[in-house]
Amino acid sequence: MYAFGRHLLFLIDPELAHGLALAGLQASYRCRLPSLLAKPTKPLPTKAFGLTFPNPVGLAAGLDKDGAHIDALLALGFGFIEIGTVTPKPQFGNDRPRMFRLERERAIINRMGFNSGGVDALVRNVERAKRRGDGLLGINIGRNKGTPNKEASKDYLHCLRKVYPLADYVAVNISSPNTAGLRELQEEQSLRQLVGTLRDEQEKLAGIHGKHVPLLVKVAPDLVETDIDAAARVLGDLQVDGVIATNTTVSRDGVEDSRHVDEAGGISGAPLMARATTTLRMLRTRLPDNIPLIGVGGIMEGADAATKQAAGAVLVQTYTGLVYRGPVLIGECVEALRRRKEARSGALPLE
Repeated sequence: MYAFGRHLLFLIDPELAHGLALAGLQASYRCRLPSLLAKPTKPLPTKAFGLTFPNPVGLAAGLDKDGAHIDALLALGFGFIEIGTVTPKPQFGNDRPRMFRLERERAIINRMGFNSGGVDALVRNVERAKRRGDGLLGINIGRNKGTPNKEASKDYLHCLRKVYPLADYVAVNISSPNTAGLRELQEEQSLRQLVGTLRDEQEKLAGIHGKHVPLLVKVAPDLVETDIDAAARVLGDLQVDGVIATNTTVSRDGVEDSRHVDEAGGISGAPLMARATTTLRMLRTRLPDNIPLIGVGGIMEGADAATKQAAGAVLVQTYTGLVYRGPVLIGECVEALRRRKEARSGALPLE
């Protein structure tokens, strides 16, 4: 059914198609027909950040920015979903058009620019969600477009305080290429200052709310080795709960002949796989063993999820793969990770 729907959706503007797809998913969920889109996912319990995920396959941030479709997305079989990126104040983001399909390359270029209804709207949506089942919820936070980096911590703190009681984990987005200057927050001193401030606030909020909500940091795939060394040093020193590797890339490797190659924005999908996985692997060798990694970027089939795990990820996320493959990708990734786990335990022969 999804293949037929995708054919129609790919005939129209990508951002309009995005909205229509979510509306269709929501309608299916309300009619209690999620089985039309996805088969039930078999459990594969996975522990990370002090949490137990029903399976290790999640939805990356960006698809449901305002948390308006939490229940419908969890019904597809994800072990967890990550909503956002959310900003303190509502903002439109960058001018349209700001999303482009690269069908031949199975990729997307986007320069959305943190379009967001604001954190208060997201909080209301999360509070309304039924959250049936055991799927977990991550909330991805960012800064407003007009906030200078020297004041960015105020935006992140505001969002952290608002979402802390509702999230299973919070992800700090300092790696989107579509908000001017944001990636500068990954520089060593800026990173240490921002994440240190958020870690201090996390400890205060844990005392206030009586629970520890893990704090994760999402990094870019375009860092050079010395930047990765510095980021790992800072994140290890500050003992963040986890790291998400990676966001979209500004590289145009592998899409040089695309008609959209000159469009500004970050690329996701198949061309990102190698670059994101290299960054993931480098981080795994540099971070302390007690800091788990989520692998994201370029997962288009089950084997890609297994590759991420082999590179050091405990959990994986997909977004563009879901656009191109549909919900069947979720179960395919879970089964690939199950086979890998069984092979490593000796229950199956290694291929």
